[in-house]
Amino acid sequence: MATFCSQLHLNSISATITTSSSSSSSPKSSFRFKISASALPSSNSKSLLIADPQPVFTSVKTFAPATVANLGPGFDFLGCAVDGIGDFVNLRVDPDVHPGEVSISDISGAGSKLSKNPLWNCAGIAAIAVMKMLKIRSVGLSLSLEKGLPLGSGLGSSAASAAAAAVAVNELFGGSLSRSDLVLAGLESESKVSGYHADNVAPSIMGGFVLIRSYDPLELMQLQFPIEKDLFFVLVNPEFEAPTKKMRAALPKEITMSHHVWNSSQAGALVASVLQGDLRGLGKALSSDKIVEPRRAPLIPGMEAVKKAAIEAGAFGCTISGAGPTAVAVTDDEARGREIGERMVEAFMKEGNLKAIAMVKQLDRVGARLVSSVPR
Repeated sequence: MATFCSQLHLNSISATITTSSSSSSSPKSSFRFKISASALPSSNSKSLLIADPQPVFTSVKTFAPATVANLGPGFDFLGCAVDGIGDFVNLRVDPDVHPGEVSISDISGAGSKLSKNPLWNCAGIAAIAVMKMLKIRSVGLSLSLEKGLPLGSGLGSSAASAAAAAVAVNELFGGSLSRSDLVLAGLESESKVSGYHADNVAPSIMGGFVLIRSYDPLELMQLQFPIEKDLFFVLVNPEFEAPTKKMRAALPKEITMSHHVWNSSQAGALVASVLQGDLRGLGKALSSDKIVEPRRAPLIPGMEAVKKAAIEAGAFGCTISGAGPTAVAVTDDEARGREIGERMVEAFMKEGNLKAIAMVKQLDRVGARLVSSVPR
């Protein structure tokens, strides 16, 4: 999923936003946003007598994990978090930033192409949304983003940035917002990238497997994978860009009733397998999408051969992670996972002429979290 956000439409958070900077996106520039007076209570309102929340820390550092969305037949409503890779956000109270404003001071790692304008940056949009939810007006904040995820990888890169930023603002002010509130803030960011879907940002914030039961209103269901079971994801990322918008444009406008019934049954089987800790059943369902994967796989050189190689090497199942191009396979053994990854890398080179790297990661059961903090 790409991580560039070009405009701001706060659908569920009706703030009026004005920018106090130029539109330049030079890496050396620093951008800020400000909630305008029209978004605040009038001078006659009693709510002005209620002070906005004060920070409980001087600074915080948060982490949000990568995610695998769709999981085969669960297009736009199923996803899970992956341990060990993701994005970090450092957020601090900054006296040099005007009260009620946020500045993106630095972006490092894989995010060198990203804008520092918070109106155009997914971390910035999520931070703005949380500040509006909390009605923060008395302090200014400075944010720096450490990108651990490559852009457009199919690993929820934009969602991880948004999740880490949303959690950072919430934690800095005492953590009063719920996980669902933070998912809503993250959705404001995701909607600028590829549509209003939470199958990346929800598991990145909440951890584990998450099913989005409804978007209007937002209803999220965590699926508890048995703690005693081992689950390893083999993630193979080729040197190929698969923009989310392009991959979504490839989807069919209509589907047959038989394909609807098939995918519904496979999604149900996948959920049941997650809850039961049945990895063979999970892998079988993961590999069985007849609607989305058949349209997207031909756009990623070598993907069909990569899937075949993963299954032949002993994976329980394999599919495209999110919009791609990363391929994801599942197994219950880490050593076997490394062997599966090697075969998948070879297939990408042989059949798609693409270099690729393989990682073997476990399920992240925690989600976005506070890493460190400095008290006031």
